[in-house]
Amino acid sequence: MVAIHWILGPVGSGKSTYAADLARTHRAVRLTLDDWMTTLFRADRPDVGVMEWYIDRSRRCLEQIWQISETSLQNGLSVVLEVGLIQRRERTPFFARLDASAFPHVLYLLDAPRPVRRARVLKRNQDKGPTYAMDVPAHIFEMASDLWEPLTPHERQGRDLREITTG
Repeated sequence: MVAIHWILGPVGSGKSTYAADLARTHRAVRLTLDDWMTTLFRADRPDVGVMEWYIDRSRRCLEQIWQISETSLQNGLSVVLEVGLIQRRERTPFFARLDASAFPHVLYLLDAPRPVRRARVLKRNQDKGPTYAMDVPAHIFEMASDLWEPLTPHERQGRDLREITTG
């Protein structure tokens, strides 16, 4: 069945590994925001004003990711979306798009204890293995972890939600 598989969770929760496995299992197109941001913009990253710079570019990437998702779905291919959206205000418009879509969607919520996630990120930084997209310095890990907002009851309501503990 053609579907949208959306993976959410805090940094280091295992989203990239899970997304790769899910894409193989469903023979789906995997679209990962970090890959797009790294490939398209890493060389242009400024030394100051990084957050504003990042937000603008990530919004543009998300638009293109959604367009590719729609085309893939219309052509009979499922999609696996690993697009961040750690805060509610970022997720709200994405949920609206999912709800307006003619295609079913499954939401995968991954999590692990913070020390486990921190260790994974440090190891990924060192190993630069298959899920590596960019170094995540310790202070960025902590900031992103602090910014993570768990799903609200409203965000969960009526969804095919699968909660997965990876630690």
